[in-house]
Amino acid sequence: MELRPAHAYFRFYAELNDHLPLNQRYETQEKSFFVSSTVKDMIESFGVPHTEVELISINSESANFSQMVRDEDRIAVYPMFEAVDITPELRVRPQALREPKFVLDVHLGKLAAYLRMLGFDALYRSCYTDAELVRVSSVERRVLLTRDRGVSKHSAVSHGYRLRETDSRRQTAELVQRFDLRGCIRPFTRCMACNGATQPVSTEEVRQLLLPRTSELHDEFRLCQQCGRIYWKGTHYERMRRWIEELTASAHA
Repeated sequence: MELRPAHAYFRFYAELNDHLPLNQRYETQEKSFFVSSTVKDMIESFGVPHTEVELISINSESANFSQMVRDEDRIAVYPMFEAVDITPELRVRPQALREPKFVLDVHLGKLAAYLRMLGFDALYRSCYTDAELVRVSSVERRVLLTRDRGVSKHSAVSHGYRLRETDSRRQTAELVQRFDLRGCIRPFTRCMACNGATQPVSTEEVRQLLLPRTSELHDEFRLCQQCGRIYWKGTHYERMRRWIEELTASAHA
């Protein structure tokens, strides 16, 4: 007797379609199979990383990653709702990240600096291995940012995002929009070099560390509590401030 395959029907929503071929986006996808597997495995068989999935509905009922797919199941897959509070029992993960913390892969150094400029906790090292990125993301509950599809699909990563843009400023705008970070921006409160928090200090506290002309021209300083770097409103400040204003305005729009 001939063995006939089972069929399930998947529909991906919003930016999850970025992972699909152009001719398959925003359309119901039929999946044929002889052996049932978890909905997580089937989702990733389409090229969609589980780290970007927040809500799964199977036959109009919420499901978790471990649920097995059956013949004739209809499955709707939604992206992360970091900015929207949905009922906890509907989520495929214990909780959404409310405090935006990131760890970035080795190709995203410029993006890390921009995120720190905006005040976000952004870990970055040029020597991170994939295994270290996954461990840090999992242990410290940081969103793993990468351009590598393979890293973003790692089973140990619960929160991750694969960037679509390649330019670092466009990547920053993409993240602000994607994670609704506009209200969390605290410009110039982190060290762009080491990610440490900065604190206001008086001129007298840092005068001996400054060139004489710097202490004469400026009277507002911030000191990194981690590496000791000193920041002030120099020639680049106004340009950076204008860019941040444009960024938040475009995110709002």
